[in-house]
Amino acid sequence: MHHTTPRTLAVALTAAVFLPGMGGAAHAQAQKLRPGLWENSVTMKSQSGQLEAAMAQMQKSMASLTPAQRKQMEQAMAQQGVSMGPSGNTVKVCISPEQADLDRIPAQEGCTQNVQRTGPNAVAMTFSCKGTQGQPPTTGEGTMTFQGPTAYAGNFKVKTTSNGKPEQIDMVQNGKWLAADCGTLKPVR
Repeated sequence: MHHTTPRTLAVALTAAVFLPGMGGAAHAQAQKLRPGLWENSVTMKSQSGQLEAAMAQMQKSMASLTPAQRKQMEQAMAQQGVSMGPSGNTVKVCISPEQADLDRIPAQEGCTQNVQRTGPNAVAMTFSCKGTQGQPPTTGEGTMTFQGPTAYAGNFKVKTTSNGKPEQIDMVQNGKWLAADCGTLKPVR
């Protein structure tokens, strides 16, 4: 049985769960996202407190690294568009014109979504991600509201397991468009 480490828990939840892809029937007045580089800011609260403990442990572990080791880890995470801080995490993603047209935000492979438009600027969704690389499967539900073509906000409830025990995480995600050019970050298909 794999035990969830602070790094794998935090990174997996940020990268795998909180980028739910969106797809569904087109709506004549539906707000569309602008293609390009986006930054998703994520804050999480677990019912058990284990997530917060894991994040604190990760911050302590990062502080104990040598400057060279810390730089190497930060660069490895940055290549995946992930940045972690004491108040939350950010994930940068590249949204292609095709994904924007289909109302899709990139999701990690192994995740499926069921999305329904609830209005021109809002969607409701459920999602499920298979466990990968020792990570437990996760399921969740939430809503997202588009605040024009360059911003959105979402609230989600995620169910997973931590050290073999059920865990629920409440998550708030805010996305903002940064630039038309994604640089070296490629769209996830």
